[in-house]
Amino acid sequence: MKIKTRKAVAKRFKVTKKGKIVARTANQDHFNSRESGNKTRQKRLDKQIESGIKKSIKRQLVK
Repeated sequence: MKIKTRKAVAKRFKVTKKGKIVARTANQDHFNSRESGNKTRQKRLDKQIESGIKKSIKRQLVK
């Protein structure tokens, strides 16, 4: 039987060509006017996942 992809994980994470896992920065939907412009610009960038959950995310993204 095939292993199904976890759709909730597939919407939040992306695997790059070299196998790195990238996710969008959290807390950027509202209440951003009070933060500095530098902080706002940093939030536009995607973050690379470095912790121990990397292995479980890759397992759930099986296609």
